[in-house]
Amino acid sequence: MEDPRRRIPRTDHLLALPAVRAAAESLSLPVVRGLVRGIQDRARRGEIAPAAVESEVIAAVSARRASSLSPVLNATGVVVHTNLGRAPLSDAARQALAQAAGYVDVELDLATGTRSGRGAAARAALLAACPAAEDALVVNNGAAALVLATTALAAGAEVVVGRGELIEIGAGFRLPDLIASTGARLHEVGTTNRTYPADYAAALGAVTGCVLKVHPSNFRVSGFTAEATITELSGLCREHGVPLVADLGSGLLAPDPVLPEEPDAAGALAAGADLVIASGDKLLGGPQAGLLLGRAELIARLARHPLARAVRADKLTLAALEATLTGGEPPVARALHADPAELRRRAEALAAALRETLPDGPAGDRPGEIGSSAIEVVAHDGRVGGGGGAGVPLPGWAVALPVAAAGPLRTGTPAVLPRVHEGRCLLDLRCIPDSDDARVLAAALSALAGLGAPGTNGAPGTDGAGEPA
Repeated sequence: MEDPRRRIPRTDHLLALPAVRAAAESLSLPVVRGLVRGIQDRARRGEIAPAAVESEVIAAVSARRASSLSPVLNATGVVVHTNLGRAPLSDAARQALAQAAGYVDVELDLATGTRSGRGAAARAALLAACPAAEDALVVNNGAAALVLATTALAAGAEVVVGRGELIEIGAGFRLPDLIASTGARLHEVGTTNRTYPADYAAALGAVTGCVLKVHPSNFRVSGFTAEATITELSGLCREHGVPLVADLGSGLLAPDPVLPEEPDAAGALAAGADLVIASGDKLLGGPQAGLLLGRAELIARLARHPLARAVRADKLTLAALEATLTGGEPPVARALHADPAELRRRAEALAAALRETLPDGPAGDRPGEIGSSAIEVVAHDGRVGGGGGAGVPLPGWAVALPVAAAGPLRTGTPAVLPRVHEGRCLLDLRCIPDSDDARVLAAALSALAGLGAPGTNGAPGTDGAGEPA
């Protein structure tokens, strides 16, 4: 009896298939060969019939993309969603990325044909957006900006910081550990809840490299509290000839009325900070970047430090940052300032379109089927996210679906990330362009149609991103 494995198509035959050859134009040959061999191995193990190998190979290479990252529609209401890559870029920034993907004059003066300063245009755009700064420097992320500043200003010396500002940032990284890695020594002052200018004054001395003021953006301490302001600390630092560094974190360059308690770079510099640190991919709405703004002498000192080369921003970041600052309103700003009445109108339209496809009442006739009355529009507060505006509600509305719809929404095409809260799956359209409302509707219809299938339940008690609601 013939071994059925002999009927498995040969590798060269499968690679010669028109659909496979077409896929090889966007995928590397090793990737295509790996897909082919994986399916041949499945056939050898008897998981699929030899006759099905060709169709399986064609389906596999057609579905495979060069990047495994999947586009996601953010229906959580969290504007700067760390798990989704923080700020979505503006159209201008996306176009700039595409242009910068080839050869660009990132360090070349085309008029003279000689080398020029790296990222000069992005730096100029930053200074135009924050005139209070004498100079600016862009590095690859906010943590790198802090490491560069403390290394250049305080390696082998002390960094004076309030005890209540020794925060932990994302993924378990702690500010004290970052500073210690630079060779600087932490000099903690005050207590967790109350720190005064006198505490800093007592700590300043010959071994002080800088004073660090950190905005505790991802939590709040309330009640019996006190803190030294930038204005108060700037006088002390000038008296002792010590630079004052303000790590703002979230990246506001100017005040925003939606976030009245969120510090901004212009305000911090006006209050007397010598150097301000912020992130580019949070409230600024740009690419991942660390922004350093402040006194020209300090910026030059940081730019000359050898570590600056290790943390410098690449051409894609510089292009996207400049376009974010000079182009149209970024999606983050639009989402922060979204009109609650317009959000309600969109939510009502989405809910009405969903109800039209469902039977009347709370449930249908078939097991697992739901009825139109199970679709509700509910008040829902969005959040800033990304460590900005801790506890600040962004009033809005959401469409409530059965919690079992969360799984199919996340794994569908397009992928839609809802918020799962109090036993319901919530679709908040704040962070979704209205041009994508039809795609959300199609995804929700598909998810609701498959609710009777096993293994489609959501994860009650989370916000849809694996974080506690």
